[in-house]
Amino acid sequence: MVSDNGTELTSNAILKWQQDRRVKWHYIQPGKPMQNGFVERFNGRLCDECLNEHLFTSYNHAHQVIEAWRSDYNSERPHTSSNGLTPIEFAIRPKHDHNQNRANL
Repeated sequence: MVSDNGTELTSNAILKWQQDRRVKWHYIQPGKPMQNGFVERFNGRLCDECLNEHLFTSYNHAHQVIEAWRSDYNSERPHTSSNGLTPIEFAIRPKHDHNQNRANL
């Protein structure tokens, strides 16, 4: 597991959970968010496009809104990292395209 040094990920409860389950945990260097760039980008999108846009009235409301955003993000939305394909289109593309990266297209 890789995370930053935020208080939510360095609490005694998290440390005990990690130790009890023998999960290897690596903290990125303070002030170096690009050491965990994929998660930082995802967290930024989640905050900007979902969490900052809604005032949740209950746990169930939050669950419904976040699940709808997650479903759209993982199924419907084109991603630049997959050359503008949705995740489903990317998964079902022909096998001969699987090793190509954007630099080769």
